[in-house]
Amino acid sequence: MTTRRTLAALLALPLLLAALAAPAAVDGNAAPAPIAVTIYGDDGYPPYSYLENGEMKGIYSDIIRAAAKRMPEYRVSLQPIPWKRGLVKLETGEAFALYPPYLRPAERPYMDYSDGILAEQLVVYCSQPVIERRPRKVWPDDYAGLRIGLNAGFLSGGKLFDQAVAEGRLSAVPARSSRTNLLKLMKGRIDCFLNDRSSIVWELGRIRHEGLAEAGALPIAETSALSAEQGYLGYTNRDAGRFPYKHDFIRKFNAAIKEMKQDGEIRDTIEHFLRTPG
Repeated sequence: MTTRRTLAALLALPLLLAALAAPAAVDGNAAPAPIAVTIYGDDGYPPYSYLENGEMKGIYSDIIRAAAKRMPEYRVSLQPIPWKRGLVKLETGEAFALYPPYLRPAERPYMDYSDGILAEQLVVYCSQPVIERRPRKVWPDDYAGLRIGLNAGFLSGGKLFDQAVAEGRLSAVPARSSRTNLLKLMKGRIDCFLNDRSSIVWELGRIRHEGLAEAGALPIAETSALSAEQGYLGYTNRDAGRFPYKHDFIRKFNAAIKEMKQDGEIRDTIEHFLRTPG
């Protein structure tokens, strides 16, 4: 009896080994796991990119998430960061990508860019007392002697503005975020604020919705419309091979953005945010 059992066990051994090997063969043919990619976003630039309740939100945040869904080879995580700190991370090669910079190759030689994602219209808002003193139509000549608020790391006033600041004809006063600048403008702590129109209008809606405008706050209004600027996803070129997937990711991200422009997803995302301030 024992001999028969031993013989049966020996005969069954090849079948057992085949069964054990079968799952490994299946796994060997499976698609590789998605590559984990961390992208940093400006945590204080609503409605485009901002941190709320521990989550990155905003127009660019939603667009990048939607683009990532069209790139199954990658698992994208969005992380908040103050804008100037994010720029430093790209400059040192520590971070892979950051959104949403404007195209500034001379000022930021450490950065490469995706295709343009969307256009932002730059404008100047000033307080009513400043507007009443004299017309503020020509930028930056009509703003001489004023304190111009802008978000820290913001490089969009133009060469004439930069020259006027360097010569002391007006002052550039950086602050942490659009909300901070708008509250300072309403309190008279700055004279004007330079930023994207949609960002200003949306943030003003939130300030009013949340009751943050103090009694006696100065009325403010748009005084000048400047150039339109494209926003991008910026990539470090100082990583020394730390992100070997970079070129493939850029190619596929650009393809996804092109598709989203064609099928209207980017347009729909922008319209949704501007309809729902706060």
